Amino acid sequence: MDLDLVRTLLAVVDAGTFDAAAAALHVTPSAVSQRIKALEQRTGRVLLVRARPVRLTPSGEVIVRYGRQLLALDQDLDAALGEDAVVRVPIAVNADSLATWFLPALQRVPSSLRISFDLHREDQDHTTALLRQGVVMAAVTSSREPVAGCSVSKLGEIRYAAMASQSYVDRYDQGQLKSWLPDAPVVVFDRNDDLQDRFVRTLTRGRGASEHRHYVPSSEVYVRTIVAGLGWGMVPPQQLQDGLVDLAPGRTISVPLYWQQWKLDSPALNAVARAVAQEASVALRS
Repeated sequence: MDLDLVRTLLAVVDAGTFDAAAAALHVTPSAVSQRIKALEQRTGRVLLVRARPVRLTPSGEVIVRYGRQLLALDQDLDAALGEDAVVRVPIAVNADSLATWFLPALQRVPSSLRISFDLHREDQDHTTALLRQGVVMAAVTSSREPVAGCSVSKLGEIRYAAMASQSYVDRYDQGQLKSWLPDAPVVVFDRNDDLQDRFVRTLTRGRGASEHRHYVPSSEVYVRTIVAGLGWGMVPPQQLQDGLVDLAPGRTISVPLYWQQWKLDSPALNAVARAVAQEASVALRS
């Protein structure tokens, strides 16, 4: 495939629209449209659904995935030849990992490799979708089933405990936890976050957490919201703060984390994988 056409397709996918991709590539929207049509003619497949934002067709996902691999190899070649190249490595990672142990993992990667990290924050149950679409080359995920064309290795487990502020407990505690927690206000990260529901089901064996929910899609602000007494929520030990009370000492929810990456012999990607595995062995429960 013509790398210029592939770069244009990737720019459209990353930017979301033809106009935004044109601005990023410093060409006209018409030129972007012509390049996409040329690539579709060469492959004999429709690659994009022309919506806002654009959506990849199944064939488009395949082309994007292999296109990113081609560009990664091209960047690795420049680096091996001593060119002053920066290798871009897009990675999907869940918010709690990003807020706790993942950045120290990236610090382990030798700076001499000149890697540009392109981090995509997504729930650990959904990061594999970005791998399938070719948006990222690697992902921290809760799925042990490898995406086609990817390898998988276990990193460890991240544990969550049900936490609340003392003022919240004083206000809502009515005896047995299972009798009052299902109806008490709860803090949820986003609409993909089911940890709180899972915890309540361990108490009730049926219903989930209250519909009185505060959605707070930031790991740091999420914990501060719990400290402020607006609701209870599941918190990993790395984010515990003074003023939080464990509602059920000894009872936790464990989420296994895996590293999935393309089966691509890329020095940059392999270096990131080693660094992530090393930090996970220290930060996560085995």
